Amino acid sequence: MFKSFSMDLAGRKLTVEVGRVAAQANGAAFMHYGDTVVLSTATASAKPREGIDFFPLSVEYGEKLYSVGKIPGGFNKREGKASENAVLTCRVIDRPMRPLFPKDYRNDVTLDNIVMSVDPDCSPELTAMLGAAIATSISDIPFDGPCATTQVGLVDGEFVINPTAAQKKASDMALTVASTREKVIMIEAGANEVPEQKMIEAIFKAHEVNQEIIKFIDTIVAECGKEKHTYESCAVPEELFSAIKEIVPPTEMEGAVFTDDKQTREGNIAEITARLEEAFADNEEWLNILGEAIYQYEKKTVRKMILKDHKRPDGRAINEIRHLAAEIDLLPRVHGSGMFTRGQTQILNACTLAPLSEAQRVDGLDENETSKRYMHHYNFPSFSVGETKPSRGPGRREIGHGALAERALLPVLPSTEEFPYAIRTVSETMESNGSTSQASICASTLSLMAAGVPIKEMVAGISCGLVTGDTDDDYLVLTDIQGLEDFFGDMDFKVGGTRNGITAIQMDIKIHGLTRPIIEEAIAKTKEARMYILEKVMMPVISEPRKHLSPYAPKIKQLTIDPQKIGDVVGKQGKVINKIIEETGVKIDITDDGSVSICGTDEAMIDKAMSIITGIVTDIEPGMVFNGRVVRIMNFGAFVELAPNKDGMVHISKLADNRVGKVEDVVNIGDEVTVKVTEVDKMGRINLTMRPSDLE
Repeated sequence: MFKSFSMDLAGRKLTVEVGRVAAQANGAAFMHYGDTVVLSTATASAKPREGIDFFPLSVEYGEKLYSVGKIPGGFNKREGKASENAVLTCRVIDRPMRPLFPKDYRNDVTLDNIVMSVDPDCSPELTAMLGAAIATSISDIPFDGPCATTQVGLVDGEFVINPTAAQKKASDMALTVASTREKVIMIEAGANEVPEQKMIEAIFKAHEVNQEIIKFIDTIVAECGKEKHTYESCAVPEELFSAIKEIVPPTEMEGAVFTDDKQTREGNIAEITARLEEAFADNEEWLNILGEAIYQYEKKTVRKMILKDHKRPDGRAINEIRHLAAEIDLLPRVHGSGMFTRGQTQILNACTLAPLSEAQRVDGLDENETSKRYMHHYNFPSFSVGETKPSRGPGRREIGHGALAERALLPVLPSTEEFPYAIRTVSETMESNGSTSQASICASTLSLMAAGVPIKEMVAGISCGLVTGDTDDDYLVLTDIQGLEDFFGDMDFKVGGTRNGITAIQMDIKIHGLTRPIIEEAIAKTKEARMYILEKVMMPVISEPRKHLSPYAPKIKQLTIDPQKIGDVVGKQGKVINKIIEETGVKIDITDDGSVSICGTDEAMIDKAMSIITGIVTDIEPGMVFNGRVVRIMNFGAFVELAPNKDGMVHISKLADNRVGKVEDVVNIGDEVTVKVTEVDKMGRINLTMRPSDLE
């Protein structure tokens, strides 16, 4: 049965239609926010997938280009590989919803979101986030929702809920917050050095709005919600835990995990696993789930050690950061390089500079973003965790980590007017044991400064973890979590920023939300750690951007010409500009507004190209002096090329102060000479002199 529900959301109408389309899905919500239309569906398999120890949730976000009146480019006129924005949107939908499904649920679940119409002032990403939550809430799939998501901007010091396209451009913050009825379950933010307290206020402003949306969703569920289906639990039986503890007592498990070396810990667990496999060799049912049982046992041990005994696996204090190190200039031929090490996490970052024409083109649903001048790419090879597997290109995790570091650094980059370069930084993970994305922020800052990019402030990143007990006030926030504390803990709270404020946040949790005291403590601890990293580790290595670029980096000079004269510089069929490029070896980019960028590694050739272009666009007047080339000789004088397609004549009487009998006695074709303009006649002919007395 078709039903429609509406509410006012940030001054625009949000309408949810149930039963109009996709009736065979477990749950479907046809979402309308302004003129933005997104179909969100939730489907689940009838039976659990065999042989897995995780919840198989898939989230899709399909950007249909017809939604913005475009036909896909290239030869294949179909939508292809998901854009980076689509991948990041999938992650933002996945992160708050995954913890709300039962931990022992192994049925395949797919949350599919199709963007069918886009109103630039009504975010399709936000609409899909709400749609996925609503479709799941009204379905028969077990789900401890509903949850809701709100975006917050900061324009002229005031918070803006679900900002429009124009407001996003002017905003100092791009914050996304997801909530349940009681708690915050996801935070994603990019910001222009926003102070910590202002960020906390924004988070809980969004949380308030989320409560209104959840009330709205409740009315939809009350009328259209299906009864949740029963499922086959895949929880580890208590009898297996008891049998394991008889063979491996808790004290032995504590000893196995209590080490600061990841390989030693993994070796200890491997030895315990081998003993248990031998002990249960005759029980095939237990052997099939033994890996999950050991994981759960190890998890409970680590959590108890941290929460009750205040002991971390590597022996650190609760607020202690692992050993830190920073270096620059590891790679001699790149434009800039930096390496940041935190314990067994190590990132080597390389910076590359190029002309603005090398900026990445973006073909998506956002009409305002057609190119990216700064690109941060993150790679995670298997050797970084001591494993072996073939590389298949970046996955969603790699794209997400790269985007987070990119977001953290964008606010401190110089403008194109200050620094007319496209910039790419690549983070290569050398070693991984927790929070490589935050090490990427630190390593990128080092490589940018080493490359001579005049960033406004240094940026560092750090992550906090969390272990919770049975009540909201029984918890412990950990500074600088390593991999084990991330796997077995409840939170990964990543914050990047400068000495002045926050530039990026990404919060992942595995529980049903965070209270305000936990969020405030996590933000405070990340600030304290960030200041330490900046002042004690990074600044002693390089305290300000280098004043000069690497000799291997391209040099770029700019000038502005009259747009009416662009054709003169380009020439017929590009002959003029191609000749300049051939003579000087530079790269020349000209925009429609007359902005000219000249790029090359030889500064003398850049200056020569600039001089030629200046000569082309400059109106020649008497008294001007040029360095030109003799291109033609006649009995009565020599013709000198002042600029492409601009020749002047030196009469034989003006070649020297003394009498000249023959032109060739003074100049020959190809000679470089200095001349002065004496006259431009009514027909535009240019008369020159080479007499030294005239040039004085």
